[in-house]
Amino acid sequence: MSEQVGANTDIAKRASFDIIRYAQAWEDADILAAALRVKPSDTVVSIASAGDNALALLAEGAERVIAVDLNPTQLACVRLRMAMYRTHSHQDFLELMGSRPSGRRRHLLDLAAAKLSDEDQAFWVARKDEVGRYGVGGVGKFEKYFRTFREWVVPFIHTREVIDLLLTPREPEQRAEFYDKRWNNWGWRQMVKMFFSRFVMGRLGRDPAFFDHVEGGPAAQVARLTRKALVDQDPSVNPYLHWILKGTHGEALPRALEAERFEIIRDRLDRLEVRLCTVETLASEGVKADAFNLSDIFEYMSPEAHEAAYGTILAASNPGARIAYWNMMAPRRVPASLAERVKTNSELESKLKPLDKAFFYSDFVIEEVV
Repeated sequence: MSEQVGANTDIAKRASFDIIRYAQAWEDADILAAALRVKPSDTVVSIASAGDNALALLAEGAERVIAVDLNPTQLACVRLRMAMYRTHSHQDFLELMGSRPSGRRRHLLDLAAAKLSDEDQAFWVARKDEVGRYGVGGVGKFEKYFRTFREWVVPFIHTREVIDLLLTPREPEQRAEFYDKRWNNWGWRQMVKMFFSRFVMGRLGRDPAFFDHVEGGPAAQVARLTRKALVDQDPSVNPYLHWILKGTHGEALPRALEAERFEIIRDRLDRLEVRLCTVETLASEGVKADAFNLSDIFEYMSPEAHEAAYGTILAASNPGARIAYWNMMAPRRVPASLAERVKTNSELESKLKPLDKAFFYSDFVIEEVV
């Protein structure tokens, strides 16, 4: 999820960019990497968010990754991530992130923050207590939304024992039976309607301005896609679901946090550029990219802004560039006026969509510049 949008929209004027909205990435980098098929000579433009997916793309071998965002607090998250890779062992990194329980996070934060600028140090020192309790990955507005869900809503419906059973490995038929008989009760269904309503999510989870160009609310979609996450997929290996329900990542980790990529990312941090700007800025500088991770930026735009922003992306694209993005509520794809310049990789989309562990998105789009 992201707040990086085109300069030709007015979202920057209507939404607040002075808080961390996403302290970790909520898009599945596994399917992102498969969609973008990064090559060693590639320049990749990635929406920064908290930095996880831009870092994951470093591990794919890109020559250059440019992480862009309009929110300076999101870029502070990226710079801290980079310092964490440089400073900590993999285990300490996971503890500071919040992926694993820890009583040492304040100390670990001090060690990483020492490698930051004075401004970034002050930013994180002001959040030291919160990082100590929840980890670096737990201090964003969206993560607080899920914390409220986990600590104050779910306990009225399901016990810890039931949650543990949900996250226990089992066969698909057993998952379906458990979901139908133990999980999807009347209380759960009513809670989904309330907690994932447009009103509640807009105030506790996302800025209300980000709903301006979508119809309806997310509750019905969450209800439908929850079954996918709990039955069609294996919830025991879903780090996003584990964080929502337990406040840690469990044994399964997001791609950038996995042990086999830790040293690779650390060794390639000099290839990552962090920019407070838009894609339009990059295009005006003559940047040409081979792959774009656009998070879910388009659904927050009007159709006119979407068309203009997509045109800018094409202006910053090399021939054959791959473009990947998610939709949660708005059905965005290449605008009709630009369709001749882009082809959709429908075959790869069909293969990857069922694998998307960030289950609350309705669509994952893969397009290529011709």
